[in-house]
Amino acid sequence: MTARIEHDLLGDETLPESAWYGIQTLRALRNFNITGVPIHHFSDLINTLTMVKEAAAEANYELGLLDCKKIKAIRQACQRIRDGELHDQFVVDLIQGGAGTSTNMNANEVIANLALITMGHQKGEYQYLHPNNDINKSQSTNDAYPTAARLAIVLSTQALVHSLNSIQKSLDQKADEFADILKMGRTQLQDAVPMTLGQEFKAFSVTLGEDIERIKEACTLLCEVNLGGTAIGTGLNTQRSYAAIAIEHLSRLSGLPVKSATHLIEATSDMGAFVTISSIQKRLAIKLSKICNDLRLLSSGPRAGLNEINLPAMQPGSSIMPGKINPVIPEAVNQTAFQVIGHDLTVTMAAEAGQLQLNAMEPVIVYNILNSMKMLSSAIYMLDHRCIRGITANKAHCHNQVKDSIGMITALVPYIGYDNASRIAKHALVSRSTVGEIILKEKLLDEATLNHLMSPANMTGPMEAAL
Repeated sequence: MTARIEHDLLGDETLPESAWYGIQTLRALRNFNITGVPIHHFSDLINTLTMVKEAAAEANYELGLLDCKKIKAIRQACQRIRDGELHDQFVVDLIQGGAGTSTNMNANEVIANLALITMGHQKGEYQYLHPNNDINKSQSTNDAYPTAARLAIVLSTQALVHSLNSIQKSLDQKADEFADILKMGRTQLQDAVPMTLGQEFKAFSVTLGEDIERIKEACTLLCEVNLGGTAIGTGLNTQRSYAAIAIEHLSRLSGLPVKSATHLIEATSDMGAFVTISSIQKRLAIKLSKICNDLRLLSSGPRAGLNEINLPAMQPGSSIMPGKINPVIPEAVNQTAFQVIGHDLTVTMAAEAGQLQLNAMEPVIVYNILNSMKMLSSAIYMLDHRCIRGITANKAHCHNQVKDSIGMITALVPYIGYDNASRIAKHALVSRSTVGEIILKEKLLDEATLNHLMSPANMTGPMEAAL
């Protein structure tokens, strides 16, 4: 295999000719082998890195800092990478020292070498187009990397929102399908008051739908970037109009409403938007886990549990117990939720760990948020397609549980009084009689009135009119 030699301030290194990255990426490969998850695991981050580099180059060209030949080659290189070329050359581990410098240089070097080939030169002939002098012109890692990371997170929310919209639609369909199935509602795992199974599934839909709006709000914060601030937000090594021009091009390239942060020094060290989106991911994870807990409870049994719904059978559940089917899809979502909650704790600690004008812990923040985004999107898709859509209801069993429950006595309190209701509930529990049988026997209500009060419409919502 042929090789090439590159030089930096630490000396010379030999790179295989197949490598499109350069010497600084090679050093990072040796230094950081933490997660085994390289940049190319997240294509959105690669794409936004090229958008930032192209936008910066466009601004530099307009300001007379890059010539026509260089800007054309940089444009072509960035577009080819966004089209899917050379993603495997983004090889640096997501967790790294240097506040993202290795990620930034990996992008600079790959873009430079691809552009050099376009210009008719060889990889590593940086005298014609340099990773730092040209690709990184008017930039620092401290503004280029977080800008790319923010936009990558925004783009990655698209898959999550799509999954949420899809599962919300599936839950709404189940709510309609189960609208007339009366069942017992429960608080503290004890019988409470009747409801419909449709109402229960509609509540699942609404709680997940709320987070779609929260994600959109967080994306607005993430689109406020510090590009043009360079090292600490002062804009050193840029021309006065550079930031505005670069952000205009970045907005065009990304299709996102990118705008400059109001105070670039503050924006360079502030992790607030990252903390916000991570918190929303945690909130969503908690909601999903709660829903999956409910699905597992509602389907428990089938003979010795609640057995109100049936989850679709995905695989045999035991190596020793024949016929056992486990709720494996909700269980997997539960575990995903636990991991996302842990990611949020990491983001919280890393966001707090910044000092003075920079937070050097941004790589672990970005790694955890992008990981959570991918995990949540996949888990929700799995829950939707391999569980929710196949759920069926045990209608007769649900109705019988309501009929036999003492929980329905709550609906009668306004008509027979709390003391009578408490006494009848206790009597029904001991005697195994139904609430209705005791009330009729004691002539507290006539049969017509009792039937009206205990109709599904009256027991699952406000009464339409007084008797």
